[in-house]
Amino acid sequence: MKAALVRAYPDAKPGAIPVWAGVLRRFAFEMQVGDHLIAPYKADGTLNFGVVAEPYEYRAEFGEHPHRRRVKWVQTGVPRGVFPQPALYELGASMTLFKVAHNEEVFADYFTEGRPADDDTPIPDAEAGESADEWAREEPNATKLEQFTRDFVLRTLVTDLDHREFEEFTGALLRAMGYQARVTQFTADGGIDLIAHRDPLGLEPPTIKVQCKHTTATQSRPDVQKLLGTLAHGEFALYVALGKYSPEARGLERERQELRLLGGEDVVDLTLQHYEQLAPSWRARIPLRSVYVIDRDSEGRL
Repeated sequence: MKAALVRAYPDAKPGAIPVWAGVLRRFAFEMQVGDHLIAPYKADGTLNFGVVAEPYEYRAEFGEHPHRRRVKWVQTGVPRGVFPQPALYELGASMTLFKVAHNEEVFADYFTEGRPADDDTPIPDAEAGESADEWAREEPNATKLEQFTRDFVLRTLVTDLDHREFEEFTGALLRAMGYQARVTQFTADGGIDLIAHRDPLGLEPPTIKVQCKHTTATQSRPDVQKLLGTLAHGEFALYVALGKYSPEARGLERERQELRLLGGEDVVDLTLQHYEQLAPSWRARIPLRSVYVIDRDSEGRL
């Protein structure tokens, strides 16, 4: 298999060939019909759970991705924030295809049909099979550590903050980005949680009305429409949650120029981008520091 890959990809870096061969061997020969499959989806930071439904097949007519297996998806779009960090760290292995060895029980329920798709109750860290520190000793690389850090930030926001604190954090994040932001009186009624603006006094347009949802549950179009219903002429709306949005909600964002939706991955992105500008009290709640790590991507890994 390695020799065939060298012939097919003569310009590939030598370190890439064994990795590619291992992935193909596991995909074509080791995977069996009925095996469980976890597929991370980086676009929105979720996990998809399925069962291998058919044997391996090679479909040359497709051109890209000719190596194929049919999968029956059981649960899709499950937020990463509900899982313990050691379990997520194992999923961040440098290999493209590998066997979960230490946290099978953490993920087992998600292969059961009928489980509520929006059950966003975080799984306790104690249920993870091995500590993150133990996993970190195996192979510290840039991709794995970056994902580990992102999972840590999201997990902290999900499990260590209550709704009121999440509102306060969102205000602090907006201030770190250069906005003026003030938290409104807490009512837990789903109304406006923050008011943001550019000028110090809040007298110059536009006014930004912010609603915060301290949950990883998928937010729907009707959820977002409630916020839009509070806007006066010339005002903008910012909806902040720790999960994802339904396709209908994303469609509403495209329709309305005065609306912006931030999901869990967006909040993590902004937290990392503006971390140094956050208030010290929040940096203490989410302790991070800058380091240099080895970038294995340059070695041709898949």
